Amino acid sequence: MAYTRKDVSTLTRTERRRLVKALLELKRRGEYDEFVRMHIEHYVSDGEGGLRTAHMTPSFLPWHRQFLLELERALRRVDSSVTLPYWDWTKDRTAAAAPWTADLLGGTGRRADRQVMTGPFAYAEGNWTIKENVTDGKFLTRDLGRVRDPIALPTKKDLERALADPVYDASPWDSTARKGFRNKLEGWGEGRGPVAWLNHNRVHRWVGGDMVGGASVNDPVFWMHHAFIDLCWTRWQRRHRVHRYLPAKAPAIGDEQRGRIVARHEKLPPWDVTPDQLEDVSRIYRYA
Repeated sequence: MAYTRKDVSTLTRTERRRLVKALLELKRRGEYDEFVRMHIEHYVSDGEGGLRTAHMTPSFLPWHRQFLLELERALRRVDSSVTLPYWDWTKDRTAAAAPWTADLLGGTGRRADRQVMTGPFAYAEGNWTIKENVTDGKFLTRDLGRVRDPIALPTKKDLERALADPVYDASPWDSTARKGFRNKLEGWGEGRGPVAWLNHNRVHRWVGGDMVGGASVNDPVFWMHHAFIDLCWTRWQRRHRVHRYLPAKAPAIGDEQRGRIVARHEKLPPWDVTPDQLEDVSRIYRYA
């Protein structure tokens, strides 16, 4: 029977406590840091050579869908009642709203060094030391809303612009694609700075600190953010039922994207699964 992923703002006190406890247990075991390492390893931009699976590529959505499933399975091995909640940032839009409560993720970082000082993931609590990172920082950092250079979270209108596009993705299948749901949702816009950060990307920037860059998994909000991104993909699928993951076939010989992106029926590293197999997960979970 499929289990349910709930809106984080609707979790009961018990559900919050059990989720936090399971996350801390994975961290204690060293399993959580393996997820951080995996994301860093697969954080390949379209300016680099080689295969891209996690970002700036059509497989952005199925890659993170599988990534969430792997983490969720690990959590459920600790506590079978736990599922990943999603953070609807079009609705809960302030640093005082869920999931930034003291009994869940804690709040923003202090001004001096952006170190998170509240909640169970604060360094001072002794349970969440950063071990895998692109810097040498040991404590979790955040800058919710970017105090010195404020930005706002994406709106429902911003999200609708992506959801309304009936085509999943389009050539050149990278961050420069101007058509397609995937790139509009991932959020690679035109220009420089805040105007170019849309939807998914803008949320990472709004949270700030460790959420900016390949080591973003160090902040547990990563999973709640990507659960909502996954829900958005589900909504897009329901709205555009005849449209599927693209490209359906690998780019032709001579195409600069050949060997750099994953087609519908190709394996999605590092797993033995294809985007095609991840398009329908209704037998595994559903969203409340």
